[in-house]
This record gives sequence, C-alpha cells and structure tokens, in this order.
Amino acid sequence: MVFLEDVLREPVISEKGWRLQEENKYVFDVHPKANKNQIKRAVESIFKVKVLKVWALHMPAKPRRKKFYQQGQLSGWKKAIVQVAPGQRIEVYSRG
Repeated sequence: MVFLEDVLREPVISEKGWRLQEENKYVFDVHPKANKNQIKRAVESIFKVKVLKVWALHMPAKPRRKKFYQQGQLSGWKKAIVQVAPGQRIEVYSRG
C-alpha cells in the first residue's frame, strides 16, 4: 500500500517539462506502485489545484557503461504527467 505522502517523490525538471508547463502540464517522479487516482489525490492535496488528467509512465532501466564494458544498470522509475485546470499553477516550477 502506498501512502498519500509517499506518492510524489520530486518534480522532474527538464526541457520537455518546461514546454509542457505552457499547456498546464507538470512532470513528477512518483512511487512505482502508485496508480493514477493516488497521484491525482496527492497533487490536489499538496498543491491545492484541480487535476484534470494524469498520464503515468514506466521509464525502463538503462544499462550503465564505462568505456567498453557494461558496469550494471540504472534503475527504472515511474513518472507522471499531470494536467491542472486552466489558470492554476504549481509553484514548484516558478521561473522567477
């Protein structure tokens, strides 16, 4: 069971995340066992916004290499793209 405070780990700050922000969409690293309903409730309760839609994606593990030899694997993770109502913002992404 995933608790509400454990669902969101951290925001993902990337170029794609900045572009999605213009469409009222925000990207988060979430708990691997969290479902869309849990993600929606966590974002709404923490940031006090209305969530319209949630996309949840599993990001695959990638091989880690050093020169020509494989050294292991980077762990896979789960990310969520959350769309909020027009006119609302999540202040974690403030540009100023």
